[in-house]
Amino acid sequence: MSRIFTGENRTITVKQVVFGGDKPVIIAGPCSVESRQSILDIALSLKPMGIDVLRGGVFKPRTNPYDFQGLGYRGLEYLKEAADAIQVPFITEIMDESAIDAFVEIVDIIQIGSRNMYNYSLLKALGRTQKPILLKRGMSATIHEWIMAAEYLASEGNSNVILCERGIRTYDTYTRNTLDLSAVPIMKAETGLPIIVDPS
Repeated sequence: MSRIFTGENRTITVKQVVFGGDKPVIIAGPCSVESRQSILDIALSLKPMGIDVLRGGVFKPRTNPYDFQGLGYRGLEYLKEAADAIQVPFITEIMDESAIDAFVEIVDIIQIGSRNMYNYSLLKALGRTQKPILLKRGMSATIHEWIMAAEYLASEGNSNVILCERGIRTYDTYTRNTLDLSAVPIMKAETGLPIIVDPS
């Protein structure tokens, strides 16, 4: 029995932004927050473009352990300050359960990245909150597996889930991943949840 699909399309409102409504939602911002001034400058430059949500990574999962992995909680404060300055909600990725309390208190939308789509203990813990969750599709995830990840959140009581198609790994090595646009109407029909596309 599905706790995600109620038989109708859902909308999720975060502050003034409605996901799943008639108006497209534009999320923009840097891959990672590198300094207070840089995220403020980026936010102020995005404001005239009419963005709806500011994004930025403060804990960055990297394949290479020696690459920059974010500013952590200091970056979270900078990101919130920048979002408040342009009066939009913000989104950032959570990496593990130890950060949940801080994220629930500060973050407007908590992102589960593609690597953590299969992190069922994290999904269940976030399911016990009522925070809006943006659930990215795993890089090799089937549609059924993606739906089940959303069900993990809903099974613990949180159905405030926004789906994000971000591309899947294919046999082609020319691009990092291949955007599976066919998944968008399928997921909408199967779950009724708001869904966005990450073209990056």
